[in-house]
Amino acid sequence: MNLGNIIEKIKDSGLLGRSGSGFPTGLKWEMVKKAPGKKKYIICNASEGEPGTFKDGFILENYPQEVIKGIEIALKTINNSMAYIYLRKDYYRKFKKKLEKLIGNLPIKFFKKTGGYLCGEETTLIESIEGKRIEPRSKPPYPSQKGLWGCPTLVNNVETFYCVAQIARDEYKGNRFYSLSGVKNPGVYELSEKLSVKQVLKITNNWPRFKFFVQAGGGASGRILLEKELNQKVGGTGSVIVYNPNKTKPIYLMKKWADFFFKQNCGKCVPCREGVYHLNQTLRKKPIDQKTLNDLLFALEETCFCSIGRCVATPFRSLIKKMNKL
Repeated sequence: MNLGNIIEKIKDSGLLGRSGSGFPTGLKWEMVKKAPGKKKYIICNASEGEPGTFKDGFILENYPQEVIKGIEIALKTINNSMAYIYLRKDYYRKFKKKLEKLIGNLPIKFFKKTGGYLCGEETTLIESIEGKRIEPRSKPPYPSQKGLWGCPTLVNNVETFYCVAQIARDEYKGNRFYSLSGVKNPGVYELSEKLSVKQVLKITNNWPRFKFFVQAGGGASGRILLEKELNQKVGGTGSVIVYNPNKTKPIYLMKKWADFFFKQNCGKCVPCREGVYHLNQTLRKKPIDQKTLNDLLFALEETCFCSIGRCVATPFRSLIKKMNKL
């Protein structure tokens, strides 16, 4: 396997990070490789804390050798580097021994996740490894410039490293993994990243026989789509959750999201800390004050410190807009 041009191969493949951010993988590798520093770090993020997303667990269960190969390629490409695999607690218990056998003498260590959903954000993950308060950093500098312990750091998702291993062998076909829930054949499917939500459901024999709506891209931050809106890509973390409006009330979903974001909140910035708290309280009052609800969503969108806080409004906005059409 010739790794001399691996970054160019990754660029040519068009691979985007599979954590949900969609940042060009080849560009990120190039930035870390070129960044000045006597020591560099590589982190494989297996935190996977968003509801409805379970593709990384599937990959670690079925293709662990591919993930380790992708990390090994990164270690050989980025000089003076060592790696961490950041595993959420149940993944740590389930996969650590299997992964250790594959790692052998490679400079790869494990870190058991303590940070919840928040560690899907790469600077929060770095703070967690450093033993600091679990909250995001100001950017810039970006992790590729100054990450773990002040060193240039490459942070990629489990699926991203899986794809890199395929690219290195010229076997990458532009696929991605989809987590499907609320369907008759739930599970994880590897299909073309170019497929629409409609195509994913039909190809996997999961097109509902009832009126339905979908949450795409994530089980908390994902957007709500009606049946006529499914000719667009899934996006985000690749999750698709199907809901029957006759069995799932919109208020139930909103309360579930608000409770999740409230429990996962880091508390760093006032707009998110107070906004999510009051969002949770507003949804539990009857009748719901629509003006207060809209004001809170606006404040979250426009003033939160990090992208995780700003995306809180996405599912609420899209559901409220379409409630009378469900």
